Formats: sequence, structure tokens, C-alpha cells
Amino acid sequence: MYGTRRLSLTYRVEYTMSHQETEVLVVGAGQAGVAMSEHLTEHGVPHLVLERDRIAERWRTGRWDSLVANGPAWHDRFPNMEFSDVAPDAFAPKDQVADYFVKYAEKFSAPIQCGVEVLSVSKLDRRPGFHVQTSKGTIGAQFVVAATGPFQRPVIPPVVPDDSGFHQIHSSSYRNPRQLPDGAVLVVGAGSSGVQIADELQKSGRQVYLSVGPHDRPPRRYRGRDFCWWLGVLNKWDAVAPPQGAEHVTISVSGAGGGQTVDFRGLAASGIQLAGMAGSYENGILHFAPDLRDNIARGDANYLALLAEADAYVECNGLDLPEESEAHVLGPDPESVISPLLSVDLAAAGVTTIVWATGFSVDYSWLGVDAVDEKGRPKHQRGVSPEPGVYFLGLPWQSRRGSSFIWGVWHDAKYIADHIEIQRGYRQHGLPHARPQLNPVGAHQ
Repeated sequence: MYGTRRLSLTYRVEYTMSHQETEVLVVGAGQAGVAMSEHLTEHGVPHLVLERDRIAERWRTGRWDSLVANGPAWHDRFPNMEFSDVAPDAFAPKDQVADYFVKYAEKFSAPIQCGVEVLSVSKLDRRPGFHVQTSKGTIGAQFVVAATGPFQRPVIPPVVPDDSGFHQIHSSSYRNPRQLPDGAVLVVGAGSSGVQIADELQKSGRQVYLSVGPHDRPPRRYRGRDFCWWLGVLNKWDAVAPPQGAEHVTISVSGAGGGQTVDFRGLAASGIQLAGMAGSYENGILHFAPDLRDNIARGDANYLALLAEADAYVECNGLDLPEESEAHVLGPDPESVISPLLSVDLAAAGVTTIVWATGFSVDYSWLGVDAVDEKGRPKHQRGVSPEPGVYFLGLPWQSRRGSSFIWGVWHDAKYIADHIEIQRGYRQHGLPHARPQLNPVGAHQ
């Protein structure tokens, strides 16, 4: 299937790269880069994957210690290999997810070189291809796939000044409660990361304030099936575009503790103080928008709508799945939701740390071609950029709702690999022989 050549996958660079030539250069060896390499290998396309750290490094060192995958192991994987050390309905810990990608790359001898950073990509003058400057030398490539994903530059809104005296970190730098100075903690952002971090901090004995913005809130499980299954059978993973205005709405769902539905009422009952979206800051006081009740109500509506669709699907298809009438009962709003905090004197409340679970921005400053807009965001259609030969992979909503998931990026990579193969055919049509390569790398013979 993948040819006979086998490579020793030690994933470290022990030489000076100097100058090399390859047909396709893939930048990044996370889940996107590994998936891209598999599909290029199946097409027999010579390629090279460069990774500045280790394979799936963000899973190892860009997450907190207790993180697990948000989807069960039967779902959050590539189609051609199951997790060998995680039960199908369990949620893989982050290090086991990283190990999974290493094993997957070994399965087909992916031509990955780690410890090599791509510094710049520029178009060749008056001929197809690109000149790539790396920390180990230069590379000539006919195609470039930016597989660095969306989690590149942590975003901390400029709300609380750096000299305010509070310890401020992004969720990507949070590891565990022991890392933080003593005192209460404000967590800003109530997506998957913010909710899990706030819950962990509260259970460690901290007083926690949680700023809650707009979100979707699916059930973790309903009528014996995980929400990943429900979104699949209801064709929601294949939605090609988000609802108007919902492009960046976070999803409050978690695999922590074996997987439980996120319940903001339960979080409030546990002692976490909820507030609306974080607003302005002055003289030690942080102000919050009066939108907490509305945000929770919209999340509830999203939750109940999915339950209703699931019930209709069961009825229509005559499935024998147990009823869960109690799942439709939300219970009364706690006082902190009815009369939410509109401001907090952080020092007086004992807050010493602010954890910003506020997402990431992309960074394609190294990509010196016409493939990003004036704000640095990728321009593409299903990953195909307007610059011939340049592709993006691993983006949210790249082709469908499921693009952000492990299996989704695998299917997006297949589409791009097919597109590259078609373009290779056009470029080689009518030529007496393929363009010779100097010091070719990544060729599977």
C-alpha cells in the first residue's frame, strides 16, 4: 500500500540540511501533517514533512496535565488505526493522543524531520515552485501545505494591564492548580478549556470566578449514545458552513471525568461564581456584560434542540434506545444567574490569577505568498489557496463542521492530496519526462 521503502523514524535531525528538493513540502507534523503525509504516500508523491518540535507537540506540552480528548476513542481517531491502549468509549489522555500520531506515522514510514523550523516561503521567479528557508538550510518545492492548524498564537485580550499585579496566563500555559500562586482565580472563557480548568481549580479548593460568553452546549451522552454519534447520524458534522454569526461560537463539551454534560447550574452549585463576558477594567475593578442569563439560555436552547432532533430520529427509525425524560429538565436558575455579577474588585475578592481561555489566532508570517488576507487569515476554498501550489490544512470549518476533529482533518487532507495529484498531472502533461530533482527527499520507491 505504501511501497517498500522503510525509514528509521527517530524524529530528530542529526545533520545539516543544506539544500534539498522535494515535490511537496508539508509544514507541521501534528494531526494535519501526519494525515497529509499518509495521503501523499498513497499517491506515491515525493514529499517531506518539517516539524520544529516533535510530532504532535501541542498535545504534549501545549495543554494542561489532566486534559483528555473531547471525543471518545472510537470517534476521535484516523480511519485506518484504532487506539490500542484506550477503550472505544473512553477519552484518551493527551499524551496517549500524541503517542497515537507517532505510531500512525511509523505505520507508513512518514518522511518527517523534526527540529526543523520553516522560516520563510517565497515564490520562484517566472517558474512554478517555491524557495523555502528553514533553520537547517533551504528546500525547493513545487507545492507547499501549511499544516500548522489554528492554535498558533494565544490570544489574551488587552483588558487587564500587564502591570496590574495579577498573574495572567493563557489557557495554553496552564498545567495544574499547583502552578498558580495562592488565591482565587478568574477564568475568562467557558468553552471546553475554560470549563474544565475552572472545574479543576474549584475542586482543588480554590475560589473560582468564571466569565461565560456565548456558547453551544451539546449533551455529552443522550439515550446511551455520545453526542459525536448523534451529530453523525443527524448529518451535522457535514454542515459546510456555520450559522450566520456563529463562526467562532465555542462548544462547551468535555471528556473529563469519563465524559459529562457541561452544566453551568451545577458549576454554580459547586461554588463557582459565574459572570457574563469580561468587559472593561479600571482601578482594580473588572466589569462584566449583563449577558450571563442570555448566554446560558442560548446554550440551553442549543442543548434542548439537539435532544428533540435525537428523539425524532429515534422515532422515525424505530430505534430501541432508552428514553431519558430527565435530560430535558434543566432545573431553576441559581441566584448567580438571576442576579449576575456586573463587576468584581479583583484584589478585594482575593483573586491573584487570571486564566484567559480565549482562544488562538493564526500566524502565517512565514508564508510570503498571496495566500492570506490583510489580517493574516488564510484565503482558501476547502484548503486550496488562490496562490497556485499553496494549501492550508487543519482549519476550523475548512470543509465542514467536522474539520476541527481528528477524523475530519484526515478527510480534508485526502481532498488536498487529490487536488495536488490532479495539478501534477496538468503540469506534467506533454512533457517528455518529469523534472529532475536534486537531492530528492521523501521519495517512496
